[in-house]
Amino acid sequence: MKDVGLITGASSGIGKELARIHAEKGRDLVIVARREKELNDLKAELESKHDVSVKVIAKDLTAENAGQEIFDELTTAGIEVDYLFNNAGFGGHGKLHEQDWSLINGMMDLNVKALVKLTHLFLPGMVARGRGKILQTSSTAGYMPGPLQAVYFATKAFVNSFSWAIAAELEGTGVTVTTLNPGAVKTEFGEVADLEDTSLMDGARSARYTARKGYQAMEAGKLEIISEPVLKLALKGGLPFVPQRTIMGMVKKMQMKK
Repeated sequence: MKDVGLITGASSGIGKELARIHAEKGRDLVIVARREKELNDLKAELESKHDVSVKVIAKDLTAENAGQEIFDELTTAGIEVDYLFNNAGFGGHGKLHEQDWSLINGMMDLNVKALVKLTHLFLPGMVARGRGKILQTSSTAGYMPGPLQAVYFATKAFVNSFSWAIAAELEGTGVTVTTLNPGAVKTEFGEVADLEDTSLMDGARSARYTARKGYQAMEAGKLEIISEPVLKLALKGGLPFVPQRTIMGMVKKMQMKK
């Protein structure tokens, strides 16, 4: 396999579109998600349209040893990962004290622990080879607190901080780390997070648009990409001057049911 991209959360949404973009460039793939049928359907689509090889790994990344099992399987097969797309993640709408612990714990396991584990496992090989690119699917949620999605926003703040820190550590190695920070996107995320009937999803972009922006930024070796221009202006221009309580009030209102 050549120019291998490992994509988590590849069965739908941004992950699926990242896989399509990677294949369009003639690059091979390892696609990971829980739903094996959807992965096999995507494999068939990509291999029929492009001269690429696609390996399917059906895995629940919230499981304790999932990341290690993926790494071991690829190592045994002699597959080197040149592009790592840590895309899998989910949110959950509601007040913290009313949410089930299983939801909260699973969110932290997937959004944080799985991302760090896979980065830690595949990074040494990239550094040793002197090349590699990592794209972490984060969110504009990572720039602020998020009432009614407190844990999700916090996990994305972690992803930003973690990714930018290791990007600095990797300067001069030939390996880059980029965060993709979209606003609302038309994917299964909104349904899973129970956000469909909130103003947060108004004006949501397509998964294809978002994935393309992220892929382009990764190839350019950028540190971050806020894929929505208006949000970029707000986050980088106005937000630093707005009182924290005002920001939290605005976010809370956006996430309330209509």
